[in-house]
Amino acid sequence: MKKLIAIGMVLLVMLGCNNSRGNFIHTLDSNESVDKTVAKLEALIQHAALKHFYTFDYTQNAKDQNLTLRPSKLVVFGNPHMETKLIQCNESMGLDLPMRFLVYEDFNGETKVSYTNPEYFSLKHNIKDANCLQIINKASIALDAIASQATQK
Repeated sequence: MKKLIAIGMVLLVMLGCNNSRGNFIHTLDSNESVDKTVAKLEALIQHAALKHFYTFDYTQNAKDQNLTLRPSKLVVFGNPHMETKLIQCNESMGLDLPMRFLVYEDFNGETKVSYTNPEYFSLKHNIKDANCLQIINKASIALDAIASQATQK
């Protein structure tokens, strides 16, 4: 029995604990700076008739605390109608809404755009209703399109 547990632990570590973000977090490379990529995202969000709530500047926040941080901003936006529908599916969805894009400069000086794949929400929040899953699918398509357009030159 101990041998089976040991084998199971090894397999869990080898298969389940890799450093990959998997399908839960999508990350795209941008050829622009953090500021230019954020500006593109904000414009695309407005063009898509979504509501831009705010952009949080992590770098400025670090400076305010006498700390340093590579350029990093969080763009918070959403569709209040869609968000309400998703929260009606499961109130815990409110933990992941509104939607967010993280735009940052990595340790190689490259600009990245990361966001949570909305399809992950169906697992995280145990969403099984077909209408709710359809809303999540539409959100996933929209985020993919906005992020792709924002990271193109």
